[in-house]
Order: sequence, then C-alpha cells, then structure tokens
Amino acid sequence: METKPVHTHLSNETEEENFSFRVLIKEWLQSLSFALNFWRQIGVVAVAGGLLALGYTLIKKPTYTAKLTFVVEEAKSGSGSMVSALAGQLGFDFGGLSGGGGILSGDNVLQLLKSQTFLKQTLLTPYGDSTAKISLADQYAMVYGLKEDWAKSSKVGRVVNFPVGQEKFSRMEDSLLHYIIKRISDKELNISKPDKKLGFFSLFVTNRDELFSKLFCERLLKIATDFYVDTKTKRLSNNVARLQRRADSLGGLLDRRTYSSIDAERLLLDANPAYTSPMANAEISSRNKLLQATVYGEVIKNLEISRTALVQETPTVQIVDMPEMPLEKNKISKLIALLVGMAAGGAIAVLFFAVIKPRKN
Repeated sequence: METKPVHTHLSNETEEENFSFRVLIKEWLQSLSFALNFWRQIGVVAVAGGLLALGYTLIKKPTYTAKLTFVVEEAKSGSGSMVSALAGQLGFDFGGLSGGGGILSGDNVLQLLKSQTFLKQTLLTPYGDSTAKISLADQYAMVYGLKEDWAKSSKVGRVVNFPVGQEKFSRMEDSLLHYIIKRISDKELNISKPDKKLGFFSLFVTNRDELFSKLFCERLLKIATDFYVDTKTKRLSNNVARLQRRADSLGGLLDRRTYSSIDAERLLLDANPAYTSPMANAEISSRNKLLQATVYGEVIKNLEISRTALVQETPTVQIVDMPEMPLEKNKISKLIALLVGMAAGGAIAVLFFAVIKPRKN
C-alpha cells in the first residue's frame, strides 16, 4: 500500500500583536520621560513662546465693541387691513385674525442688517456730525492703513477717497469700497437673537476706532429701520396723501358752493315771482351744495379710515440699549498672554522631543 508523504508548511510570518492601550500608554510615557531629559531646551522654548505672545499683545491694537439692543413690534397686517381699520372704529379688532409677517419678522433681520446696500449707505455717512467732510469709509481705510497700501499698490497707485453722500464711483473705487464692506461683514459685524422666543435683537460692531463703532452701529440700524417702515407703509402713505389732496380740493370747492348758494337765495328774495329763473338757480345751487357736501363727507370718511390703517400698519423698532462712550475695550491681558504663550511653547517643545527625537535615534 502506497502512502502519500505528508508535507508540513512552516510559516515564516509572525502574528501581529493585538492592539493594547496599555502598551500605547507605556510607549508615550517612555517618550515623555525621554523628552524631559531636555528640560533646559524645553524651558527656553517655553520662555520664547511667552515672550512672543507678550510681544503680540503689545503690538496688537485694541478694538472697541458697540452693542445696540432693539426690539421689533410687528404691525397688524394682512389683506383685511382696511376692514380691520373700519372695524376698529366700531370697537372690533380683526387684525389678530389675519396674521402675517414682515421684513424684520423672525430671523430675517439677521440678513437685512447685513445687506451690502445698507452697509454702503452707512459707510458713506459723515464721521462725526452732519458737517464732517470725512466719511466713515475714509476713516476706516485710514485706521487700518488701507489708504497707504492702496497708494503703494501698482494696481491703484493713488489715494482713494469716498466722499460723504456720493452715489456713483469708478469701477476701482467701487471695488475697494466693497472690499471694506466685506471686511466689516465678515469680521466686525454681528447680529444675534439672544432668545429665540423673544423679539429682541443685538447688533455688535467691533473696530479699532471707538467712535466709528458707535456711529456705524447706530446709523446702520436707522437706515435699515427707515427702509423697513417706508416699505411697509408706502402704499398706505400714498393713499392717505392722495385722499388728503382730494379732500382739500373738495373743501375749497364746497366753500365756493356755499357762497354761491347764499347769493342765489338772496337774489330769490328780491326777484319778481313771475320769473322762474331765480327759483331754479337757487334750487340748483342748493342741490349742488348738498351733493358736494355728500362727496366731501365720503372722502373725509375714507381719509380717516386710511389714516387708521396707516397707524396700524406702521411697525415700531424700539431701541432698548444704546452704545454709550466709553465702549467696551477688547485687549488681551499681558499676564494671560504670557502664561498661554509659555504653555504653548513648552507643549510644542515636549512634543518635538517626545515624538521626533526618538525616531531619529
């Protein structure tokens, strides 16, 4: 009987060791122990890190934060606003049934106040009172050294100014102005809603110039508020103005009709009863006066209804807290900067000797 040889295969492969946190921690402790042998070098790096952090606090200019808190009270709106106004005169309130929302309702205010149009209009207001010739945009560019950089740049090569109230700029000037707007929008402007259940909003502006922060914060809200109120009430305001002109015109015409009617009645007393013309003139004048008075009364009624609707539709933006000088100053403490710098420098040095050095040996 033939037997087949049995071949045994010897494996040259070794099993990988199972991963163990205990082994990993042991290796790190060994690396840390090795790194601590270079405590002098670690101390030098830590001191250098602390000095660098301290130098940064001395070089970095402080900033100032202006905070403005406001609340938006939405007006009663909806398709039945005119009906609500008329019902309001009779003692009923239908405005709450119509619901509705506005531009500043909810979280829309967060985007509205960051509109490039509003930011641009705010930057082109005077730096100071209305007589100041320097705009907020010019002051911003000077504070951050942008004017000098632009003058030295090969693409600009001159001093760029943004006059107060100017609407049209060249392509280059408009590009530089939008650069300022983007810097403010991304780094220095913050709008938040502290409590989602309440209608309170907080507007923060942080800048190196204390007065700039205050003025920009206040004027941005005013420009946005004026736009909001004008947008909400434009249609009703135009209607009230139209009805007011109509009422003034009819009032003057009614006065003339009244004088004419009195003259016709006076002539009727002295007229010959055989003639019918004086009687007809007096009756026609009286009828026209009555008709004119009726039309005038309807116009006045519609005018008052429109005024009531305008009051109901006009929203209110109430400022709760205004930014007051001196503003909050943002500056890193020298002691904290020194300690944080030393800690960061020491940690980097320990990591270097614990990880990189053992691999080279």
